[in-house]
Amino acid sequence: MQTKELELQSEKNRKRLIEIIYNAKAGHTGGDLSCLNVLTALYFRTLNITPKQPKAPDRDRFILSKGHCVEALYATLEARGFISQKLVNTLGKYGSVLAGHPTIEVNGIEVNSGALGHGLSIGVGMALSAKMDHRTYRTFVLMGDGEQGEGSIYEAAMSANQYHLDNLVAIIDRNGLQISGSTEEVMSLESIKERWTAFGWDVKEMDGDCMEDIVRTLDGIDYHNRQPHLLIAHTTKGKGVSFMEGVAKWHHGVPTEEEYAQALSEITERINQLEKEQK
Repeated sequence: MQTKELELQSEKNRKRLIEIIYNAKAGHTGGDLSCLNVLTALYFRTLNITPKQPKAPDRDRFILSKGHCVEALYATLEARGFISQKLVNTLGKYGSVLAGHPTIEVNGIEVNSGALGHGLSIGVGMALSAKMDHRTYRTFVLMGDGEQGEGSIYEAAMSANQYHLDNLVAIIDRNGLQISGSTEEVMSLESIKERWTAFGWDVKEMDGDCMEDIVRTLDGIDYHNRQPHLLIAHTTKGKGVSFMEGVAKWHHGVPTEEEYAQALSEITERINQLEKEQK
């Protein structure tokens, strides 16, 4: 997909995401919304994947390390054709295979995740395996910024540099908020770029709220530079719903009926505008 098509797809995914959370009566809404643009760009442009062969040996791997934002992944997998709308509608219902964190019982999900700090270590293993087996697939790991307080992440960072894993791309959803407040008040992260550069990573920053910048950054990765890649995606928690943007309480929360209607109205208006522009 091209940039304008991705913008439209992301808004459609955003609308579906709000529906999923409202119907399930549970979800990490703020972080779901902040990472949705990146997920859309990955699944509809960057990743070498196909729903017809979800276990193809040379498929690209994706790990949602910030697994509590699985609702955004469900919306994306549904839109990409890996899982059905009927299945997604069972989220929050008794007996559903869908859980509040990714599980491998769901088509298109590579690993169980959500215990924060584990995803990058698993990604390092996958990327190293590809190198050892002379496979062409790449591994992408999406982490939260609050997750950066976990020490295991930095052990993984050192390992990725040690083995020159240029087939590994880590992305930090840098929305500045975590469950207990501002990341800089809870556990200061800056300067992320200097820190990861010191670990030997190829570090780039991008506007995670801007699809054009996301596409440009992902397309510009050099997979033969013998360095692992870190993309710092500067995003807005609750992106795309006016009363949720930048508000810490929406880390986890379900909209009321009135809030739900307002959110859908805002998103639908943008969808209609984007569709009109593409005619």
